[in-house]
Amino acid sequence: MKHNNHQEFNLVKLTWPIFLELFLFMLMGSVDTFMISSVSDDAVSGVGAANQIIAMAILVLSVIGNGAAIVVSQYLGSKKPLEAAKVTGNAITLNLLVGIVLSTLLLIFGGTLLTALNVKGDILVYAKSYIHIVGGGIFLQALINALATTIRTHGFTKQTMVVSLLMNIIHVVGNYLLIYGHFRLPALGVEGAAISTVVSRFICLIIFFLLLYRVMEVRVKLTYYIHLSKKYVQQILKIGIPSAFESIIYQSCQLVFTLYITYLGAEAMATRQYALNISNYIYLFSVAVSMGTSIIVGHLVGARRPKEAYKRVFTSVKWALLVTVVIDALVIVFRVPLFGLFTDNENIILIGAQVILLSFFLETGRTTNLVIINSLRASGDAKFPVYMGLISMVCMSLPLGYFLVFQLNLGLAGVWIATAADEWTRAVIMYFRWKSRAWEKHGLIQHDDVEHVTPSTTPAAVN
Repeated sequence: MKHNNHQEFNLVKLTWPIFLELFLFMLMGSVDTFMISSVSDDAVSGVGAANQIIAMAILVLSVIGNGAAIVVSQYLGSKKPLEAAKVTGNAITLNLLVGIVLSTLLLIFGGTLLTALNVKGDILVYAKSYIHIVGGGIFLQALINALATTIRTHGFTKQTMVVSLLMNIIHVVGNYLLIYGHFRLPALGVEGAAISTVVSRFICLIIFFLLLYRVMEVRVKLTYYIHLSKKYVQQILKIGIPSAFESIIYQSCQLVFTLYITYLGAEAMATRQYALNISNYIYLFSVAVSMGTSIIVGHLVGARRPKEAYKRVFTSVKWALLVTVVIDALVIVFRVPLFGLFTDNENIILIGAQVILLSFFLETGRTTNLVIINSLRASGDAKFPVYMGLISMVCMSLPLGYFLVFQLNLGLAGVWIATAADEWTRAVIMYFRWKSRAWEKHGLIQHDDVEHVTPSTTPAAVN
């Protein structure tokens, strides 16, 4: 298998498999909901509630996955494959440990957390069985995260996309067999969907491990998993903790906005859910571009080529904005029929159509942010976006949202305007941060601190 180095990296080649992988992931969420809806509406609500808690657990797992990916990309850029292999071994072990702790917590306290979310009756019964099975197996997702991000960082985004596709196919087949009880299997409903999720993840995990040993220049030896190096763990957490903290601030603000919307009634709640589903597809391309760009930036910063990293980011922002504007324009044109796919309630369609018009301001700001913030992290400058996020999201967008929703009676549109104001405020700040080149002094790798690779420690990858 051929090894890419940073000079050969091409944004389009890196990005389109990431885009497809994200698209498949979201599509599977929709298919899952559709298949579980055949059980009952309560079943869908139960799985939705359980997934809110599971999503927060996956955010915690992203601390190590994201941090490790950036450290590995900088080591690869500075031509230190041995260190990259050691960081990978450490990251896999750390993720497994955190995953086991989270699995245990969800098994023991899953029901308590659901009750705290005000989940009751039949919905609680479905949610509990789902969170105990999928939450109990969250350590599998922990390992998948660590492996997939490392393989992507080596430039093999197409391979991770194929494995994800396979996982989704196994999951759908498992759902078909276990939810409905085909081929003399028991019809397990929600439990069947949960078992299918865990089994598909387990199969996918084995394939990722095999793939890791195919793509890495230096094999991850057993000692790299066992011996946790203080230096590497600190490097991973230096990037990982701020990245995850920023996501947690964002998710918490979204929960507060949800609280605002509960006061507007059931129709507003439903409208927001459908509008968010449509929005996810608008910014999907930006997420893929931001992930591809961050891989390249990590390699270039590691290789001490900051000028190229500087230019690369502005080119990526232009492309991401162009595509987002085109996708957004199409969604705006077809916004009424799109909402019609979800509901025939005229009121919901009317409010939803107004809100999607505002997405033009929201998504352009969000696109700029995604690309530049991910690149700042990849350069090692991970704390700055967190401080700005705290100021902009918590201190500005939450009070502004409250004022627009309750004082000016703008309803759901108020939440969209407040979110757009936050995205644009941060986008302008991040633009000037990247332009200032202050991120150049945040590189993680000291170039004089070299653990030289001897030929005996770098066996060629097995073809």
